[in-house]
Amino acid sequence: MNDGLGQRTMRKVVWRLVPFLALLYMFNIIDRANVGFARLGMVRDVGFSDNVIDWGFGIFYVGYLLFEVPSNMLLRRFGARRWIARIMISWGLVSTLTAWAVTPASYFAARILLGVAEAGFFPGIIFFMTAWFPATLRARVVAWFMMAIPLATMLGNLASGLILDRMEGVAGLAGWQWLFILEGLPSVLLGASVLFLLPDGPHDAAWLTADERAWLEADRAGEDSRRLEAGGSEKLSALADVRIWILIGLYLAVAIGTGATGSYLPKLVKDSFEPLLVGPAGGTGGFYWKVGMLSAVPQIAAVVAMLAVSRLSDASGDRTGIILACLATAAAGWFVTATSVDPWLRLAGLALAQAGMMAVLPVFWTLPSLFLGGAAAAAGIALVNSVANCGGIFAPKIIGTFGAGPLVAIMAWGMLMALVARSSIERRASAAFGPAPPG
Repeated sequence: MNDGLGQRTMRKVVWRLVPFLALLYMFNIIDRANVGFARLGMVRDVGFSDNVIDWGFGIFYVGYLLFEVPSNMLLRRFGARRWIARIMISWGLVSTLTAWAVTPASYFAARILLGVAEAGFFPGIIFFMTAWFPATLRARVVAWFMMAIPLATMLGNLASGLILDRMEGVAGLAGWQWLFILEGLPSVLLGASVLFLLPDGPHDAAWLTADERAWLEADRAGEDSRRLEAGGSEKLSALADVRIWILIGLYLAVAIGTGATGSYLPKLVKDSFEPLLVGPAGGTGGFYWKVGMLSAVPQIAAVVAMLAVSRLSDASGDRTGIILACLATAAAGWFVTATSVDPWLRLAGLALAQAGMMAVLPVFWTLPSLFLGGAAAAAGIALVNSVANCGGIFAPKIIGTFGAGPLVAIMAWGMLMALVARSSIERRASAAFGPAPPG
């Protein structure tokens, strides 16, 4: 990518696609995780216990698991534009209607349907990116895209706090009901915009010149052929590849950790800082906004870490070694969170844990494309994402019942799997591709 044509083409592709995809992903994260903030009102208004909220948060992954691989295969068949639009419109409608889930049964049903509706979105985007971005740039591109997670959590928590504070009782609805409505409807509108703004592939990109399209398609085809030589397959039997299951074992640790913060971060902050946030006369004005502000601190740390680590990963070509260091950082953060009583130390531990876990993500998602291509890439990426994300079913129960301590051991498990991936995936791919050039 040292020639002028390649550099010009990639600049166009990055600026045209990545900000838009990140915006879509931001609302994906907001609509999936806003129940973590809504719990503060649902427990009070509907009488749900934290146990009901936790199981609802986790049961989302049942529908997600069952439909993830089929959804990604349908994306490959129908094209990214139509299929991602369908996914977004359906999840936005389900998220909005969760405002009227006032019994445990209806709440559980809404969460399962949300998982079904969302299935295929994230792995579909990762697969979509392989048609546009070379391996030497991919960690940074995925990091820019996945910055949507901490940004969505940060901005979503702030917005959710304002909604709970300001919309309580408007039109006879509770603040948490307005939260689902006002954060769900934008996804429907964005889903409709996908039909007009997202090309299926380089051949549909009218904003590229003919020579830029030809260069990009040739570059992607060349990398696809090298990937197949490294062990990829066009056949779905690649799902039996042991390397896929190594990646699932590694990603499981991160999924449990980020699921814990996604479901419990506002509550952990609230419980730690409540004596400081309540005024001397017992006043709670702007209480949820303050919780949202403090909850933003770990997400800011995550943004900084993702940018720095992804750049280091692309420059060095060392994927698994960097993942190992990030998981060690996350383990240290969870240890501080579990053992500290001072609220500011606990917040610092949460920031360290979130930064370490989130920095893993853009680097991790460069690994499947080292040995998967074609249909195997679509199915394999979806399988890794769906099976590993089953950890999200148990994450709320783990931290809700046992606290942050077990997450130290879970990060250690991830470190072990990173070592296995280093020998079985990265070194084998390096032998086939050659050393990674500087990104």
